[in-house]
Amino acid sequence: MVMRSEKSAAERSGEAKPAKLSARKAPPRVEIEGISPELESGRFPVKRVSGDLVEVGADVFKDGHDLLAARVRYRGPGDRTWSFAPMTYEYDSDRWTGSFVVDRIGRWVFSVEAWMDEFATWKDGFRKKLDAGQDVTTELLEGSRMAAAAEHRARGAERVRLRELAERIADGGVPFSERVRTALDSELESLIEQYADLSGATRYDRELGITVDRERARFAAWYEMFPRSQAGVPGRHGTFADAARRLPDLAALGFDVVYLPPIHPIGRTFRKGKNNTLDPTADDVGSPWAIGSEEGGHTAVHPDLGTIDDFDRFVEAAAEHDIDVALDYALQCSPDHPWVKEHPEWFFVRPDGTIKYAENPPKRYQDIYPLNFWCDDWPRLWAACRDVLLFWVEHGVRTFRVDNPHTKPLSFWEWVIREVQADHPDVIFLAEAFTRPKRMKRLAKLGFTQSYTYFTWRNGASEIREYLTELTQTDMRDYFRGNFFVNTPDILHEYLQRGGRPAFRIRLLLGATLSSVYGIYSGFELCENVPLRAGSEEYLDSEKYEIRVRDWGAPGNLNADLAKINRVRRENRALQLYANLTFHHSENEQILFYRKAAPGNDLLIVVNLNPFAAEATMVHVPLDELGIDREQAYVVEDLLTGTRYTWRGVRNYVRLDPVAEQAAHVLRLVRE
Repeated sequence: MVMRSEKSAAERSGEAKPAKLSARKAPPRVEIEGISPELESGRFPVKRVSGDLVEVGADVFKDGHDLLAARVRYRGPGDRTWSFAPMTYEYDSDRWTGSFVVDRIGRWVFSVEAWMDEFATWKDGFRKKLDAGQDVTTELLEGSRMAAAAEHRARGAERVRLRELAERIADGGVPFSERVRTALDSELESLIEQYADLSGATRYDRELGITVDRERARFAAWYEMFPRSQAGVPGRHGTFADAARRLPDLAALGFDVVYLPPIHPIGRTFRKGKNNTLDPTADDVGSPWAIGSEEGGHTAVHPDLGTIDDFDRFVEAAAEHDIDVALDYALQCSPDHPWVKEHPEWFFVRPDGTIKYAENPPKRYQDIYPLNFWCDDWPRLWAACRDVLLFWVEHGVRTFRVDNPHTKPLSFWEWVIREVQADHPDVIFLAEAFTRPKRMKRLAKLGFTQSYTYFTWRNGASEIREYLTELTQTDMRDYFRGNFFVNTPDILHEYLQRGGRPAFRIRLLLGATLSSVYGIYSGFELCENVPLRAGSEEYLDSEKYEIRVRDWGAPGNLNADLAKINRVRRENRALQLYANLTFHHSENEQILFYRKAAPGNDLLIVVNLNPFAAEATMVHVPLDELGIDREQAYVVEDLLTGTRYTWRGVRNYVRLDPVAEQAAHVLRLVRE
């Protein structure tokens, strides 16, 4: 009988064998985990803005009672060497923290490294033995040895000084008290720390990324405008010159970004008529999203708007008012787009040889062909789409609103955003993705600077609190910046349809104060609220399909509200930050109460969500967070009216009447 050896339990279970031990690469002596900020184990970078202080946290520990040291290592764009920031241990949280400032835009990386602090461990034990009256002769020699070791790593005068200190500590002819004083002196500790041997330090096993954007990525007021509607004369197609004439007014209202829907030639085949009809007249202008005609495609401008030189002049005029121009980036084509003839393989071809148009049942978009991003020629298609962006970047565009990115490959967006920002880190991408939450989050993680949100559909107090807490107080704050558009050409919410002018004022104030970046679409300031039909969020006589002529000074306009709230935003740092929002108790659910805070700038904001009637409540002021004694009187100033109120204690009375033009308070805590 042949006896077979019994397999080990590890072999039976299929487990890998332990790695062979090697003195050349010893196992780590310190454990590092729980790094923050960290997004999906470093798979994606977190987001910050130039000038931000990046606060890094880590769990650092090892066996035994040795004392540890840790630091953050970081490197900015273009840096060839690492910089370092010390980390300190917080006993109560059992966590190490450190920080550094990101002072320029682009891609940063950081990590954490830690080591056993031999000198601090020695010094701690030395003190304890000294206090216990024990003999510390040997310990003094150990301290001298560590000083001598640091001497060999030092240079110049500091090397000489370390030698002197090492000799003094070890010299038995020096009075004992002097040897002890020298060993415990902060000078020695500082020098040894400066020249510590970190060859055996443990480094976190990956480098983590930070995308650092310019300030306008986090703080801006957007205005969406169709250039073709800016002539102001019925029947005349607007031009870039007409649009430029509106810029001074938009600047006076406080807008930072003017967003233009597609400005390209519009196809004729299956052109949509007014109100999205399929039987256009010869005069119908069509949808700007049906991009491309014999005049050109994504790198051409509609001839009725002007020339590319006219567009350049528009961008220059906007810059004179410190306004960014944002272009719509819509990756789809009219049947008349040059790509259809030049590259039919870039589209979805049906078995009968025809090209498939876009559908989102029950909606049908016969005037649009979607691109097949996974066609056989996909590398050339992706490169062509990238080159469209680079073309407009060369013409001064640094912001793109991306149409329906969730209908294109996520891997394409990650690639193309990195491609563009590698040479142009100041470019901002806004994702117009009204889709499932996980897809929206993924788009933000993989590179989109800002994101449209569900804000338009959050109108009650509890749903606003729940949604905004998720956006600003969970890990989403590290990668997802919500741009709170209060309306769009596609979204006229029932709240605005029914609530009239008071509802518009309420939603404006919410959008502009809950988020640091928000926007409106033309007509909001005129309280346009007539839907295509009952139950629809589409506008009647939608500007997507026709030219609209408006009187911007018509009675009941919100120009004064816009100018005031945008001025308040610019004058208060608390409204320029994104993740500094906290909600507080209001005894009436129709009134929302929240705080936006920055150093030296505390704002308490109270909004009546009922557009039809006055509401009153007692709001509970977070005195502890504000550093106010419970018996102390304090003054708050309404930045919308200039009125001051003296409050006392936690509970304070508020009454707001939107019908009587007072829908909210933006209260600044007066600290004098």
